[in-house]
Amino acid sequence: MTVLDGARERWVRTGGVELCVAELGDPRQPTVVLVHGYPDSKEVWSEVAARLAGRFHVVLYDVRGHGRSSAPSPLRGGFTLEKLTDDFLAVADAVSPDRPVHLVGHDWGSVQSWEFVTVRRTEGRIASFTSMSGPSLDHFGHWINKRLRRPTPRRVGQLLGQGAKSWYVYLLHTPVLPELAWRGPLGKRWPGILERVEKVPGGDYPTASLPSDAAHGAWLYRDNVRPRLRRPREDAHAHAPVQLITPLGDAFLSERLYDDLELWAPRLTRRTLPPKHWVPRTRPDRLADWIAEFVTATEDGRSGTAAKGKHADRFGGQLVLVTGAGNGIGRATAFAFAEAGARVVAVDRDAEAAARTAELSRLIGARAAWAETVDVSDGPAMEKLAARVAAEYGVVDVLVNNAGIGLSGSFFDTTPEDWKKVLDVNLWGVIHGCRLFGRQMAERGQGGHIVNTASAAAFQPSRALPAYGTTKAAVLMLSECLRAELADQGIGVTAICPGLVNTNITATAHFAGADAEEEKRLQRRTARLYGARNYPPEKVADAVLEAVVHNRAVVPVTPEARGAHLLSRFAPRVLRRLARVRPPL
Repeated sequence: MTVLDGARERWVRTGGVELCVAELGDPRQPTVVLVHGYPDSKEVWSEVAARLAGRFHVVLYDVRGHGRSSAPSPLRGGFTLEKLTDDFLAVADAVSPDRPVHLVGHDWGSVQSWEFVTVRRTEGRIASFTSMSGPSLDHFGHWINKRLRRPTPRRVGQLLGQGAKSWYVYLLHTPVLPELAWRGPLGKRWPGILERVEKVPGGDYPTASLPSDAAHGAWLYRDNVRPRLRRPREDAHAHAPVQLITPLGDAFLSERLYDDLELWAPRLTRRTLPPKHWVPRTRPDRLADWIAEFVTATEDGRSGTAAKGKHADRFGGQLVLVTGAGNGIGRATAFAFAEAGARVVAVDRDAEAAARTAELSRLIGARAAWAETVDVSDGPAMEKLAARVAAEYGVVDVLVNNAGIGLSGSFFDTTPEDWKKVLDVNLWGVIHGCRLFGRQMAERGQGGHIVNTASAAAFQPSRALPAYGTTKAAVLMLSECLRAELADQGIGVTAICPGLVNTNITATAHFAGADAEEEKRLQRRTARLYGARNYPPEKVADAVLEAVVHNRAVVPVTPEARGAHLLSRFAPRVLRRLARVRPPL
C-alpha cells in the first residue's frame, strides 16, 4: 500500500492520451499541482503530497507515457513542450476550473513547468511556481550562448562543467540503446542505485512501471532539447512568482545555471539545501514546508518577501534549536538563525531569558519561535524536551549545543563537586543533546547539522583551566567522532571553538579554591579583561551559520583561537610552554 492509495483518481483525456490524475486534500483549499520528472511517475511526490494534503488540495498526475497514463502514438513528436502544456492545462481545468493553481516541478517536471509559466496561453492559470532540479530550456540556451559569445576562462569552465554533468542527455539521444538498457539491466538495478548513490530510502518508489516510463521518457529529451537550445525563446519571462530550490549536491545540474535567473523571473525567491538530485524523496519535510510557505505567501499577496538574512535561502523554514539561548553566544546564534528565516527553539534554564530570546527572534524575522526551559545536565528532563519538541514543532534541522559554564582554578583546588558540575553541563549537556536530537535526525533520514560549542581551551592547555579545558577537549573529540559516524546519513557535525568573547559567562564563572568575596573580585577582573577584548558574540553566531552552510568540522573563531589551533598542530611545544604561565588574575 502506498500513501497515494487513498487518493481520489480521475482520468483526463487530452491530445490523444489519457492522463491518470490523483487528488488529495480538500478541493476548497488552494490547489497545488506536483509534476514529476524523469524517469519517475507521480509516486516520486508521495511523501511531499502526504505532508501538504492537510492544508491544500494536492494534485499529482502521470505525465503522458508514464505511470498509468497512456503514451502517444507514435512516440516521436508526442512529447513536445507544446503538447505537455496542453496536458497541464487540461489537468488544471479539470481539478481547478475557477482558480489558478500553484505549480511545483522536479527534474523534467520542472523543465516543462518553466514552459507552462512562461507562455502566454497559461497566464491567469498559474498562481505560483516552485522549481527544483530542472531549468528552462530557453534560459539554458541563452546561458550557453552568452558563454560562447564571450568565452572568458571562467565561463568556459562553467560550460565544460555543465557539459560533463549532462553526459546522460547525450546517451538519451542515441537510438534504441536507452530503451534496451531501461527494459533490461538498468531498470532492475535502478532502485539500488538510487538508494546507494542518492540515499533514497526504499518503499513505494520507484514503481513497477519504471522500465516503460524511462523508455517513453527518453522522447522528452529527443523532442525538445536540441531544438530549444539552438533557438531559445526571447520572451521566456515568468508571469507568476517563482521559488527556486537548488540542491547543492546535484550531480546533473550546476547551480551556476541559475546565475541570471532574475532576468527571466523578476519575482524570484531562492532556496538552497545540501543534498543530491532526488530531493522529493530525501527531503520531503523541507520541501513541504517551503512549498506551503510559498503558496501561503502568494495567496496572501506576500510572494517575494522571503527572509532577508545573508543565509535566508539556506535556513528559511528550518527548525533550529539552541541551548543556552538566554544570553551571550546562544542568544546571538538564535538571532542569526531568526534573521535567516528559521524557526527557532530557544532553550535555557532561565525561563524569562529564553522567553525574551524567542520574542526578539520573532521580531527579527523568525518564521516562528518558542521558548523552552530545561537544565541540559538533567538527562530525563532533556528526554522530555526532545519528545515535546518533536511532537509540537517537528524534528530539529540544526541543533546548537551551546549551554556551558565556566570554571577556573588549579587542579588540586577543584573539588569532586566542581568536576561533577562542569562535566554535567559542558559535556553531558552536549551528550544529551546529540543523543536525543541527533537520533531523531538520523531516524528521519533527511540529514541535518549539529553544532557543539567547544572552546580554544579544547586545544590550548592552561594551568588555570584543567576542568574547563578537559570538558571542552572532550566536546571537540565527541564532535569529531560523531562527524565520522553520521556522515553517511547526511548529518554534519561542527565544533565551534571561540576564544575570549565578551559574554556574561565571566560573571557566573566559578573559581575553585576562592572564598565568596575573592570569587566576586576575580569575576569582576575577568569581566573587565573580556570587556577590554570586546569580541562580540554576534561574530561567533556568524561563524556558526557559515559552519553549517559549508559543513565545517572545527571552527576556531577569534584570532587567538585560530593562532592556538595552528600552534596545536604545528608547534605544540610552544603551547605547552605558554600553559605554564600564571594568568594575570
